[in-house]
Parts: sequence; structure tokens; C-alpha cells
Amino acid sequence: MPDTLIQKVLRRASQGPVEIGDFAVCEVDLTALIDIQFRHDRIGDVVAVPDPDRIAIVFDHAVPAPSVADAECGTKARAFAAEHGISKMFDVGRHGIVHQVLAESGLARPGMVIACTDSHTCAAGAVGAAARGLGPAEVLQIVCTGRTWYQVPPTLRYVLTGRKHPWVNGKDIFLHIAGTYGDATGHAVEFGGPGLAGVAMADRRTIATQGAEIGADFTIFPADRQCLEHVAAAAPGAELTAVLPDEGATYAAVREVDLGVVAPMVALPGTVIDNAGPVGDVAGTRIDQAFIGSCANGQLADLEVAARVLKGRQVAPSTRLIVTPASQAVYLEASRRGYLADLVEAGATVTNPTCGACFGYHMGTLAAGEVCLTASTRNFRGRMGSPDASVYMASPATVAASAIRGAISDVRELEGTGA
Repeated sequence: MPDTLIQKVLRRASQGPVEIGDFAVCEVDLTALIDIQFRHDRIGDVVAVPDPDRIAIVFDHAVPAPSVADAECGTKARAFAAEHGISKMFDVGRHGIVHQVLAESGLARPGMVIACTDSHTCAAGAVGAAARGLGPAEVLQIVCTGRTWYQVPPTLRYVLTGRKHPWVNGKDIFLHIAGTYGDATGHAVEFGGPGLAGVAMADRRTIATQGAEIGADFTIFPADRQCLEHVAAAAPGAELTAVLPDEGATYAAVREVDLGVVAPMVALPGTVIDNAGPVGDVAGTRIDQAFIGSCANGQLADLEVAARVLKGRQVAPSTRLIVTPASQAVYLEASRRGYLADLVEAGATVTNPTCGACFGYHMGTLAAGEVCLTASTRNFRGRMGSPDASVYMASPATVAASAIRGAISDVRELEGTGA
């Protein structure tokens, strides 16, 4: 039978039946452990790991350590790496949000099975990997055995056509889909179509990352020529092969998205599912804080867009703009290109790379009654701080434009940006 993308990857990893509904027992190519995992999980009790080269440790959520408990997580993680000979260790100074680090270091590759406790592990689906966030007990099992299992899901296929507006980001494409089609629980989400050629890898990573917010088991893109060239640059010498769906594969639904009609979008507080619309619907809504960062939108391309919008302008006195690069590599390159200077001169605060404000832990926590417009991953109540704060979600361009005006705004209406 012809395979969808997720069936094709799981078939390689399991070498067994992968029809919809089957249970595929898979060899896991890479398991990523993160700093805060060492606080509560029993990872430290592991006696031996079958293959240290298939494990990476990335400091990302609480970096540098903002508390004694977080500092102790780091101590445990370093000890674990030393005990088990784990060389893929991204400690403070080499750190970044785990999904960004795996991408830029060439560790996430087409056809791989990737596991991590972080729910946005699906980011690696941008390069044609079967990547999914799993529970702590499941990841502990993988660390000990090198294997896990998945029930093969049915697939929703999105066929992209047309060409997106220059100010439309992967976030806008995702919010258009979430607002139009809603929940995808129990399904894989696959992208393709002629319009995909005009969707840059940074935008694909944003879309893949956000798949967790509509409940998708996996979000996956084909490993086409653009993808292979991108991964080859991050992993010189690696053996890479295209991962494409078979013609005639069976889908639960096939939906066409004309990128030409996608406008800058905003998700209202609470959820993205059936809760997003064009920015004009909420234009003028006052914001106290604007945030650009996270695994979804802390990439170099996101900082470039924000800097382009803000250059020569000023953040409104009533609004705080916080920008958090997704990794040290992003931070360094953004500095070299002058993006950070443009952001700071406009009144933004640029933090060190970390998950930070995205999960309401540090460097941007919201107070009760505050309103935030975020280019991060989630907008549910209490996500970024007080449960009495309101979190709207949008692209970096929309967030930057809104920070200038102190209210949710359409970037296309700013002088010089063009409609």
C-alpha cells in the first residue's frame, strides 16, 4: 500500500507493519534530554544506556539557572553526561532551545525518529522526521532501551498553493489553518503542494512546531530539495535522502490552502483552535507586553523581520518588548548582522537564549490584568504568568508592529512596509 509521510518514516524505523491503526515498535534515532527534566524525573537512576551517541542533553528552559533548584538540575545533567559518555552536550554557552539546537547542529535529519519530553519536539517534522513530545516515563524507557512504540495515525494533508505575502510568516499560515479547520487530535498533519516551494525552512519549522497546539500526533513536511540543502549545510557529509509521500496514499482528508489569501493573523487568548482570525479583527487592542522568541519564532529569520520593522522606530512607552533568541548561534549571528542593535535602539530588551517568558518562568512573566501579544508557542490562561493575564498570539512582524503602537496592529499599515 502507498505510504503517507508518517507511515514512510515509521516503516523505516520499525521494519514492520505500519498501516493506520497498527502499533509500530521503533528504534529511536535521537533522544533529547533537557535541563528541567533532571529535577523530577528518574533519569539519574539509569544504570546504562544502549547507545550514548543517540542521546543529546540540551540546557534550554531555565538558562542560566534562575534558582538553586535549577542549578542543581544542571549539576545532575552534567554528571549524567559524564557517567554515560554522552558527547552531544549543549551546556551553558553552547545552549539554546532544544528544538532549535537540534536543527542548527544537524542532529535532526530526514527520516529520523526523535523523542523528547518537550511537547514541541514536533518542530523536527520540518525536515521530514517523525518527532513527538512524550511523557517522562516514556522517555526514560527510551533512554534505557533505545526503542518506543507509536500507533500509526491517519493523516490530514494540507496542499499549499499560491504564494504568501512578504509579511506573512509561518505563524500566520498555521493560525489560518487552526482558525479554519480546528482540532487535529489523533492525526498526523502532512504538508505538500506547489506552494510549498515558496515556504522557507524557518516558516516550515514554525508551522511544524505549532502542530502540538492543534493536538496533532505528528506534524511533518516532505524532505524535498530545499530541505535537503538546508540540512546538508548544518550537517556536512551526512548521508541524506529525500522523504516524500507515495502517490495514491490514503488520507483522512485533503485540504487546499491558498497562501495568497492568508493575511497576518492573531489568535485570541485561550487556545488557537477555532480561535484565530485576521489581525484587523482585534486591531487597536492595548498591549502591555510584546514577546518575540521560543522554539516557534526565535529563529534568525524571525529576529531579522522584527529588526526590519523596528529599525528607525521606537517601542511605545506603555509597552515592553522582550526578544529572546532561540539559541546562542542565533544570538551570535543576529549580533553580527546588527539585528540586536536595531532592536535595542528601538527600546526592546534582548535576553539570553532560553525558553524564558514563553512558559512563564522567568525573563518576562506577566502580572494579573496584563495583556501580552506573543510570537511564542502557546496562549492558554496562565501560560506566561498570572492566570488573570491575557495572551494573544501572532507572528514576529505583527508583534513588532504592535509594540511600536502599543496596541495590536497590522504591519502592512506601518509607513514604508507596504500593503
